[in-house]
Amino acid sequence: MTEYKFTDYFEKEVLRKRPYLKKEWCVYVLDNAIRSEPQEHNRYRFWAAIPELGGRYLRVITLEDKLTITYLKISERWRDQARMGEKAQFTR
Repeated sequence: MTEYKFTDYFEKEVLRKRPYLKKEWCVYVLDNAIRSEPQEHNRYRFWAAIPELGGRYLRVITLEDKLTITYLKISERWRDQARMGEKAQFTR
């Protein structure tokens, strides 16, 4: 089983500002991502739908090792598309 880690920033800032989000969901996203892509500053983004959130998508950002989680957020674009019955897509 993969050992995921969390940055101090994640522990002290992200979870403090979003106490309704769970660490277990981060692990779920990384293990079940429907998409991932590189980001600036040697980070990676991962997306997956969370059943406990009514199928809303979470975006998890990791460090370069893809094991250290630094950020987590509900992906609003995906939620809005899913609500309108559209297939979730990525746009830039």
